[in-house]
Amino acid sequence: MKQALANMTNLQQRVIAAVAGAPLIIFMLWYAPWTLALLFCFISALTQREFYKLLGLDGFEPLTAYGTVVGTLICVLAYFVETNQISMGSYFIICPASSMIFLIKLYKKRDMKPFTNIGFTFLGIIYVAMPFALLIILALRDNSFHPITIIGCLLLLWASDIGAYFAGTYFGRRKLFERVSPKKSWEGAMGGAVAAGLVALGLAVLDNELRPWQWYCVGAIIVVTGTYGDLVESLFKRSIAIKDSGTSIPGHGGFLDRFDGLLLAAPFIVTFLKLFP
Repeated sequence: MKQALANMTNLQQRVIAAVAGAPLIIFMLWYAPWTLALLFCFISALTQREFYKLLGLDGFEPLTAYGTVVGTLICVLAYFVETNQISMGSYFIICPASSMIFLIKLYKKRDMKPFTNIGFTFLGIIYVAMPFALLIILALRDNSFHPITIIGCLLLLWASDIGAYFAGTYFGRRKLFERVSPKKSWEGAMGGAVAAGLVALGLAVLDNELRPWQWYCVGAIIVVTGTYGDLVESLFKRSIAIKDSGTSIPGHGGFLDRFDGLLLAAPFIVTFLKLFP
């Protein structure tokens, strides 16, 4: 199977991954609050471990297992608090759980740069786990279940990525940010914006969880922050001289490659919808 995938073009691998993965993701997001939370906990943990693994390639020693546990704990707390199964005060559990990172590193005698690695451990929690926890909070806002909001955000992100891929492949000439990502172009960015705009228009017509102007704003946020999220991850990979964060998803690389745009977009989307409900 792996050999067969290796012989396919990047586009063919992307199509297979989308056909296999997208329906499962959409079903889990739509079915129930607990399946949505379970999916995001799972993706968050895999993405966070991948992030720490890449740091290890560059000689750093973050607390991979414990950092991932804390990140997953934040997502789990978000689900139980927002479904009113435990009190809002339970969020304070994050404080001692995070503080334990310092105590664990205190006993790592062979760690020559403990505070650097403590910082990277926290970065994995903030950069990866927090956005997924925020999406769980967004889906469960106002004591209701809003799966279409999350599915819509993913559809917008996927449309932006697909539009950017094809427009950049066939029309890309002017470099968008050559120092960080030589393959990305302004034409690709415009193609992604057009594709996301069409999806936002469809969501505005078909969905009533958000008002039309909110879908348009969310689409714009995803186009801008999603592009920057991709560039941020490209900067990270370039700093450690690798092409992909992993090989878990054919045609896309690793989980960090697939969800990099969402990681930066999520805090902006949730903040926008909380401020302008």
